[in-house]
Amino acid sequence: MSIMVTFPDGASREFPRGTTGTTVVEGISKSLAKKTVAMRWNGVLSDLSDVLEADGKIEFVTRDSGSKDVLELIRHDAAHVLAEAVQELWPDTQVTIGPVIENGFYYDFYRPAGPFTEDELRIIEKKMSEIIERGAAFTKEVWSRDQAKDFFRAKGEDFKVELVDAIPADQSLKMYKQGQWIDLCRGPHMRTVKDVGQAFKLTKVAGAYWRGDSNREVLSRIYGTAFATKEELDAYLLMMEEAEKRDHRKIGQDLDLFHFQAEAQGSVFWHPRGFVIYNQMEAYIRRRLNSSGYVEVKTPQLMHSKFWEMSGHWGKYRENMFVVPDQVPNTEDDKPIFENGGDLLALKPMNCPAHVQIFNQGIKSYRDLPLRMAEFGCCHRNEAHGALHGLMRVRQMTQDDAHIFCREDQIQSETEHFVHLLYSVYGHLGFDNVVIKLATRPEKFGGTIERWDTAEKALGDALRATGYDFEIAEGEGAFYAPKLEFHLKDAIGRSWQVGTLQLDYVLPERLNATYVAEDGSRQFAVMLHRAILGSLERFIGILIENHAGKMPMWLAPTQVVVATIVSEADEYGQKLVNQLQAAGIRAELDTRNEKINYKVREHSVQKVPLMFVVGKREAEEGTVSVRRLGTEGQKVMPSMEAIVSLLAEATPPDLKDKAQAA
Repeated sequence: MSIMVTFPDGASREFPRGTTGTTVVEGISKSLAKKTVAMRWNGVLSDLSDVLEADGKIEFVTRDSGSKDVLELIRHDAAHVLAEAVQELWPDTQVTIGPVIENGFYYDFYRPAGPFTEDELRIIEKKMSEIIERGAAFTKEVWSRDQAKDFFRAKGEDFKVELVDAIPADQSLKMYKQGQWIDLCRGPHMRTVKDVGQAFKLTKVAGAYWRGDSNREVLSRIYGTAFATKEELDAYLLMMEEAEKRDHRKIGQDLDLFHFQAEAQGSVFWHPRGFVIYNQMEAYIRRRLNSSGYVEVKTPQLMHSKFWEMSGHWGKYRENMFVVPDQVPNTEDDKPIFENGGDLLALKPMNCPAHVQIFNQGIKSYRDLPLRMAEFGCCHRNEAHGALHGLMRVRQMTQDDAHIFCREDQIQSETEHFVHLLYSVYGHLGFDNVVIKLATRPEKFGGTIERWDTAEKALGDALRATGYDFEIAEGEGAFYAPKLEFHLKDAIGRSWQVGTLQLDYVLPERLNATYVAEDGSRQFAVMLHRAILGSLERFIGILIENHAGKMPMWLAPTQVVVATIVSEADEYGQKLVNQLQAAGIRAELDTRNEKINYKVREHSVQKVPLMFVVGKREAEEGTVSVRRLGTEGQKVMPSMEAIVSLLAEATPPDLKDKAQAA
């Protein structure tokens, strides 16, 4: 009996039934076999040693391919090596789970002696290197549940026993050996631990609860990362080092921009300097939307739960919503705050159902479409405590949200219009490297498959018409619609997913958003959910880190400081500040009795982009000495020339474009 194996180039070849991936690759090329560490069999990432029982398509995963597959395998196997190293060093430590995560991996341990320390990471790394050099092969066995539980009980591995019990009965139970060490794992793995290589690093230790339950055991979590080459690892570690310096939370504190506190978890306290940046960003995007045909609205924070039930969010998203009883609380001490019963309200986590309510006021004609409805809507989402991360992940956020109600024949033109606007905005904000992903139907979805196919095709066609390349993100769409994701790269190469556009046929039908078509019939509008910045909080966090706190002139909280050298220049300095402020420049005066070098250093630390230094001579001649942040030396200029030059530099980019076009 034989099977037909098809290769990526379309060629096919017969092999005996029961052939392994190893046999297939060795039959093609010895050099290819040396580099191949795994395979995709009929699209599924698999062990190279797996037996092939039927016809199928094979793709080889090579160690030097640089693919996502090989990187995931390297990190997965590195987690197993980490666990083996820990148990060799501390045999009484129990292993739990060790998944691959973005940019690395971790493994959770239960250690009777207490959590690991940062110093112990170097000891573990050394042991990992030794294990990798041994080069033990990964071998897979399928065990019965009783066999696995008996094995782990005998080793005192109570957490593994619990994991065995949690595996569904219809799934096979796989055990992977690497030398004498063995672990419960779904796989797949590479051929040997040597395939992991030496380009790995353990990065930090943290605490964790078993299965995320605060009532269960406290575990010690060791994080690490691994790459195919030492050069890639070094580049990543350098990026992480730079990212730590750019952490927006630290910069926000150092520059007095904002703070967080436990009494309002996940909500931002904007300080005056930080709120300048916030207001400038909001004003900028508002102007861009106004000039692009959007109308702005404002909708309630609290809405009845029936709207969320009708939209489908109540069933899919309720655990992330803040729910409020629709009743007045008791004021008597011996009674509960709220009595049972009554309607429920919810703080809105998004604006879409509210915008439909505005659309539904009055009769809409096909001539009224497209209707581009925007709102700087304050939304609340009940994010888990552990997920909160400065401005990047908050519970209260303001979105540059908008919904475009349109006809089906307008989908392509509206998508093109949005994509071009988005690229223009990102360009103004200094982001030129943008990746577009088309996220398709997930496992759980609303509406019909036919409607999803239509929506996905419409978005794909619209993107092709813009001329921008895009990738497919299989199964990553929202539950009600496929979506476009816009990922941008910052100054140190990190990728951020910010903008989005979702094509939705479902919500208008659920909330009865209709218009009168040209033939007089009632038709459901198509709804495009879209955002460019996403949440203003998160985008400002990205900007702070991208610029390392040194914001572009038009966004800088203080654009110029006029610093006097001698008291005789104080009156002249005040006059300059008055002129600057009258011209719309955010200027401050520094007349403190300090040396000028001290003043320059202090304002440089505060990332003030420009200083006008004035002394007795400048006051007499009507000049200023201009010092620019990050550069040496100064330039003496007539004061009005310096102000005009600064005014041009401080103008927001959209207004600058408008002035140049006039």
